[in-house]
Amino acid sequence: MRITFLLAQRVPDVPSPVVEKVSRLLAAAGHVADGWIPEARLLRTDRFLPDADLYLLKSHTELALSLAGMLHDQGLPILNAYPACLRAQDKVHASQALRRAGVMAPETWLTGDLALAAPLLEEGPVIVRPHSGHRGIGVHIVHSAAHLRSLPPTPETVIVQRVVPGPGEDLKVYVAGSHVHAVRKRFAADSFTRYGRPVPVTDAINDLARKVRTAFSLDLFGVDVIESL
Repeated sequence: MRITFLLAQRVPDVPSPVVEKVSRLLAAAGHVADGWIPEARLLRTDRFLPDADLYLLKSHTELALSLAGMLHDQGLPILNAYPACLRAQDKVHASQALRRAGVMAPETWLTGDLALAAPLLEEGPVIVRPHSGHRGIGVHIVHSAAHLRSLPPTPETVIVQRVVPGPGEDLKVYVAGSHVHAVRKRFAADSFTRYGRPVPVTDAINDLARKVRTAFSLDLFGVDVIESL
């Protein structure tokens, strides 16, 4: 089988160690695995010719999602399925889906006018983030109305979430089908460059993974968990 990873441009521009290791494992099993960045290619959209038996979407960009939609419309296998990716990428839908599934998640608001969020600060700090943002870009922890007014104007809708206090260490849960694994790592701006510390998967983590899988119809995903104080 030929498997293609649809990748995002990494910053810094270095290969993903996870993709490299998975590619080696797939090669050892007799498969051919490669990957490319949609933004780094000139793609013909009216007649996209597939070059793989299976595509794995490992990019959050609008172009990658559009390409996944093209693959989906042609009936080509893609992991995760395109509709599931859309649901998971939409922060507004995601907050409601998690709540319906019984997953504890921060209180979340949506607005195009940040001034309207000022009353929320009476009950504690909030996180302000772009509606379509990724990788922590444009994310601010706001403690006061003055801080809120000082934020740079944004042309897009923003998400406002209640801050959930935690121990300063994230619990990262990784799911592939029915397999669930978890690691802990201290949160920092460069924590994505470091490996986590494997920890046992408890019944609670398994239950969380099952609920998230059901809520979004995902087969391959990760969940960042804050073990609140």
